[in-house]
Amino acid sequence: MGTEQVKNLIEILEENVGIDMGKYIKYVQAPQCGAIATFSGTTRDTFEGKTVLELRYEAYLPMAIRRIKSICSSARSAWSLDSIAVAHRLGPVPVGETSVFIAVSAVHRDPALDACKFLIDEIKASVPIWKKEVYTSGEVWKENSEFLERRHELGKSVYDLVGRVCGVSEVEVGDQRKKGCCAMKVKVDSGAAADSCNTGALVE
Repeated sequence: MGTEQVKNLIEILEENVGIDMGKYIKYVQAPQCGAIATFSGTTRDTFEGKTVLELRYEAYLPMAIRRIKSICSSARSAWSLDSIAVAHRLGPVPVGETSVFIAVSAVHRDPALDACKFLIDEIKASVPIWKKEVYTSGEVWKENSEFLERRHELGKSVYDLVGRVCGVSEVEVGDQRKKGCCAMKVKVDSGAAADSCNTGALVE
């Protein structure tokens, strides 16, 4: 991008605040851009035959913001992009509502589409945001398959935060890997997770 200003908007939203997709699409719009690629991650109503009531998200906020910023920088190094917007909710996200939204603008569609996929894959793999899936029959913490594939590469720093930030005293990881966005199940045997994170935003 040379001396041009890098235009990123990164927001981790407080509990019960929905994602205004139009806001982020508007942020990345530019007259020189012929493409805007978006991704919306939405709570679905079933998982492996179980009825899902909602998802609940917690985060280690300072590291999450820094990591998303780094991912955006990597995307800009790989593709010619104009603007990037990333938003992620915390707290409960009911069925049908969006938990994460990404918008990327570029002159042409290929870099916008490729960068958008890269961003969500990397966010799932390396950003310390944790998800609890709440069913009619119970609830479990879930780890993304991308995170499981990368946790040895990332080291213990992010992985160990699950126990420290989310108030988990005992964690059981299933021994069978399954297809889909959430490969292994993590069962939390302690009580309610600690409310230990704040919300934040980064605009560049």
